[in-house]
Amino acid sequence: MSPYALSMLMSSLAVGTIVTLSSHHWFLAWMGLEINTLAIIPLMTKMHHPRATESATKYFLTQATASALILFSTTINAWMTGEWTIMNMTNPTPTVILTLALAIKLGIAPFHLWLPDVLQGLNMLTCLILSTWQKLAPMALMMLTSHQLNTSLLIAMALMSTIIGGWGGLNQTQMRKIMAYSSIAHLGWMILVISFAPNLALLNLLIYLVLTSSMFLMLMTLNSTNTNKLSISWLKTPTLAASMMVTLMALGGLPPTSGFLPKWLILQEMTKQHLGALSALMAMSALLSLFFYIRLSYTISMTSPPNISNSSLTWRKKKNLTYVIPILIIMSATMMPITPTLLLLN
Repeated sequence: MSPYALSMLMSSLAVGTIVTLSSHHWFLAWMGLEINTLAIIPLMTKMHHPRATESATKYFLTQATASALILFSTTINAWMTGEWTIMNMTNPTPTVILTLALAIKLGIAPFHLWLPDVLQGLNMLTCLILSTWQKLAPMALMMLTSHQLNTSLLIAMALMSTIIGGWGGLNQTQMRKIMAYSSIAHLGWMILVISFAPNLALLNLLIYLVLTSSMFLMLMTLNSTNTNKLSISWLKTPTLAASMMVTLMALGGLPPTSGFLPKWLILQEMTKQHLGALSALMAMSALLSLFFYIRLSYTISMTSPPNISNSSLTWRKKKNLTYVIPILIIMSATMMPITPTLLLLN
């Protein structure tokens, strides 16, 4: 792809998200989402492979359906209230339709089936954009309307997402599908708490962005697309392979890594809301995700010994992102000490 075309598409992605984040009018927010969708489609199809074309088609159809539902729900709301303001979603019918539309856009269960298939047909960089940047605009709209959304519907979708996200990743060998199911499970934790404490949902989103970005960048550096390639990562970069184990434990939510922080605070908030049984179910469903993260750590550390390769070729990657990856790894592992500060901000 031409550098000029690539820069234009990346600029359009940024503009679409910023337009949605800064808008107070539903039509402007919808326009930002459409710019976002149309900008990423050419990035998906730049590989000129049938799987990439299939992924782009599936993504376009699901996002177009979600956009139509958003426009439909906001039009009904404007017809009933006489306002297009984002914060004014008072009628239950358009609110439920909007919740379902944003769930389709984000890939929350039971509207998650497109996400693993779409990610599997793309290269790692586009998967990174789709798993991180493309979540910002729909999640911002969900946070803006969180005080008016149906709490029971959000809780049901959150529980379903964490269970399906953990269950679906158990039998996978492809890293992109594993990261897709990981994304579904993390989104479940975010929408669980979004009605009760939107600031915790925002914290969870920020930590999810850091962990997912560091994981995808490490997979790009090691050129690992499945568990077999991951098992020989020791032979390429032992330090990076060890760091990936820490990031995997953070994704699973083990203390003292950063991934434990949002889960702990969300479960604490749920118990304050007298939802003890739901907290227990969410904690047990997190064990499903933790299992396949531990399985990946086992694959990295114990399947292949850390010895010198007999190959005459030197396995070295280009040194782009050399400074970005260490920063993200440090943030993935060491955000627990700032917990008292974050609690004071609440």
